[in-house]
Amino acid sequence: MGRFVITGTGTDIGKTVFAAGLTGLIGADYWKPVQTGISCDVHARFMQLSRNVPAPDVPYLPQPGSDAEFVARMTGARIHPEAVILPEPLSPHRAAELAGVTIDPDELVPPGADRLVIEGAGGVLVPVTRDLLSAELFARWDLPVILCATTGLGTISHTLTALESLRARGCRVHGVAFIGDDNPDNIATIAALGAIRVLGRLPRLAPLDADSLAAAMRAHFRAGDFQ
Repeated sequence: MGRFVITGTGTDIGKTVFAAGLTGLIGADYWKPVQTGISCDVHARFMQLSRNVPAPDVPYLPQPGSDAEFVARMTGARIHPEAVILPEPLSPHRAAELAGVTIDPDELVPPGADRLVIEGAGGVLVPVTRDLLSAELFARWDLPVILCATTGLGTISHTLTALESLRARGCRVHGVAFIGDDNPDNIATIAALGAIRVLGRLPRLAPLDADSLAAAMRAHFRAGDFQ
């Protein structure tokens, strides 16, 4: 069984690309509980996804431009419906307030797939609601967390801070996945000071497509590390 939560040290670091790559590498399903920044009829969408999740044998078609749509396009994996989709490209708590909906953490329950990649929104301490941080939600799920981090300037402080934040809230950190150009000293320093396993490094891919992503994951990560 391989069920993992993917989070990051911040936004726009390549977390979704890694999540897609891992989904394909281990043959997992994919779920993003809260998606922001996607235009839709938010009230209709919120009620539909929260109350009437499609039956398991009905394929879910992700919204164009969503992270789930990207993962589906890169991997062909089974996608589980988001709990809520919000139009403003903001943290979930604020995007929900502006849309006039309330996120109920009790409804953010991971699907029961044996192999599952869950992608959080933004970084470790992004608020899901005014009373719940992402790391606290991950701890509720009691699933191993993979932290995505860049390799460049500033990553030592950002990554060590994120690791401390996860551990302080009771999360089980499975390891760090680096994204970007090789930087052996930064990677080794984080591994030593953070007492954390380095799972691998995903280089920036050009072009980025299903074949190049699958090849890069096989070259830089071991499927056996995600059992």
